Amino acid sequence: MAKKSTEFTVTDGKLVLRLEPVEEGGYVVTSPFNSDILTQAETLEEAFENARDVIALFDADRKAERAKKKKAVAR
Repeated sequence: MAKKSTEFTVTDGKLVLRLEPVEEGGYVVTSPFNSDILTQAETLEEAFENARDVIALFDADRKAERAKKKKAVAR
């Protein structure tokens, strides 16, 4: 019989995360509301910290892409 995967959905009031425990220890961290989030963490606190880092990286990348497109249009 296949082992049933256990997932936990947690929130800090601003961000909702799904944590799936892994055999090696820690969690795979995703978000049901933000498909960009995929990271890992050892603790709940680290899960929120890592998820916010991922969000910030994607936001910075999108901002840089918009600036690049704006600069190309201005030429």
